[in-house]
Amino acid sequence: MILDEKPTIVMVPGLRGYIADHWQTLLENSLPDAVSVPPLENGTLDCATRVAALDTALAKIDGPVVLVAHSAGVMITVHWAQRHTRAIRGALLATPADLETPLPKGYPPIDVLARHGWLPIPRAPLPFPAIVAASRNDPLAGFDRVTAMAKDWGGRFVDLGDVGHLNPAAGFGEWPMARTLIDELI
Repeated sequence: MILDEKPTIVMVPGLRGYIADHWQTLLENSLPDAVSVPPLENGTLDCATRVAALDTALAKIDGPVVLVAHSAGVMITVHWAQRHTRAIRGALLATPADLETPLPKGYPPIDVLARHGWLPIPRAPLPFPAIVAASRNDPLAGFDRVTAMAKDWGGRFVDLGDVGHLNPAAGFGEWPMARTLIDELI
């Protein structure tokens, strides 16, 4: 891998897919070298299918890659990293959803997530540099749990303060810090 070569930024969305005013969508639209893992036609909850979709998207890219994952997209990324060997320049893992803890109403329960291959959350060190950015008041993950995940994954931990789940429901459209953290990985 040539370090001077500009990487392709690959967005890995969470369970809810793409939302027009979400920071990932806005960021992708503003970056010329960004692509997304395409949404699945049937919206499957199967973790292996979502990991395969990430792998398929990566197979279409020559050169270095930086992954930008949010929520369950972080879990897709860490599951992918346990099964594949492609070199990754780095990953921004923003507000990972703790799928081992009951999620708020409207999200799948733990037994359904387990049946679909999401559990347990992989805890092995990631084979690439990672920045794990966490919120202190995320309804989908406790701050201490995400701190422990970052440590297990070998990632640099960033405390975002009280930003909820870093999504439109928490008042976020654009998230300028994402560019700063991506630049650090590049």
